[in-house]
Amino acid sequence: MRTSSLLTVYVLAALTALAPFAIDTYLPAFPMMQHDLQASTVDIQHSLTFYLLPYAIMTLFHGAISDAIGRIATIRWGLSIFILASIGCIFAPNVETLWTFRIVQGLSGGAGNVVARAMVRDLFEGVQAQRVMATVQMLFVIAPAVAPIIGGVMLGIHWQAIFAFLALYAAFALWAAIRYLPETMPVEKRQPLSARRVIQNYQQIFSHREFSLLVFAIGANFSAFFLYVLASPVFLIQHLGLTSQQFAWMFIPTVCGSVFGSFLAKRAAGKYSPQQILKFSYGWMAVVAMANIAVSALPFVHAGLNILPIALFTIGLALAMPVLSVSALDCHPRIRGTAASGQAFMQMLLSTVSAGLVAPFVWDHPLGLALAMAAYLLLGWLATRITHLFDNQAPA
Repeated sequence: MRTSSLLTVYVLAALTALAPFAIDTYLPAFPMMQHDLQASTVDIQHSLTFYLLPYAIMTLFHGAISDAIGRIATIRWGLSIFILASIGCIFAPNVETLWTFRIVQGLSGGAGNVVARAMVRDLFEGVQAQRVMATVQMLFVIAPAVAPIIGGVMLGIHWQAIFAFLALYAAFALWAAIRYLPETMPVEKRQPLSARRVIQNYQQIFSHREFSLLVFAIGANFSAFFLYVLASPVFLIQHLGLTSQQFAWMFIPTVCGSVFGSFLAKRAAGKYSPQQILKFSYGWMAVVAMANIAVSALPFVHAGLNILPIALFTIGLALAMPVLSVSALDCHPRIRGTAASGQAFMQMLLSTVSAGLVAPFVWDHPLGLALAMAAYLLLGWLATRITHLFDNQAPA
């Protein structure tokens, strides 16, 4: 791949990482924020939900907006608002103000992620698109793992430094996008933006059976891992006895697993069929999920033993994601921005459900988390199993 193309890929990957950074970087700071803002544990947990829900809803519109006004303009507006909201979080005097700016972050933070996914298919074709998506997805999976480590370091300064980091990261990503990314939605191909057209487009993409199954599978697979990220303050501190500065014990191994899985995905593209890649990926994740249940059912906990299956799981996750993502976007080549929004919406909708309902319900014991991981994986496999990717038939 040429140097210019490689730089483009890295900028796209950096854009996708902003959203998970905004979710996970401040997780280690929950106890300190609770004290400084004179809030309860539930109040601080709500700041996560108040980000996720607006994020999920707004992802339905970022792609449609980019189809109407262009990819770069959408990134420019979205990230600029996110930067201002991050600054607002720094100076929040109470938890209610924090909630408000987290809502604004959620409304704007998905612009980079959604548009970057659409631009991958605008710029690259075939096997190359699969390899590029592997790199982009690698950073999207790595970001939730690296973010709490960064947050733990920033916590040594103050929890406000975490939101300063988010503002600076968004500013850098915005500069890089404007400087290095081409506009891939020319004026003659743009779609008028109207509520009626947006509704029609979403009726079109979600009535497509193949697309709906694939994006659900993507969301379920990701949630199987993301559940542990959401539950990390309880899982790592209460169950495994680690501190806020020791989040790296889980997140460095999961980063390594994600990198290795993405490396395998790039090497496998063009050498093996999508069916072969997916069957191996799901087989690997199923074996690891069963091992995780067995380890979690032991009458004792051990940090290394309980964390290892989570890291191994990310290998299969990163290997499967590019195939599923490219196949989903290819279902709607004329409105890829909207299709990318639909994909991001499903992923974040399941993440929101995990944050607000599933994680608090199962995090009282490691076995509950392990069973929830296996359940999410089963749902993802069942959805993928009935698509053309498994039966070699033309998509519905």
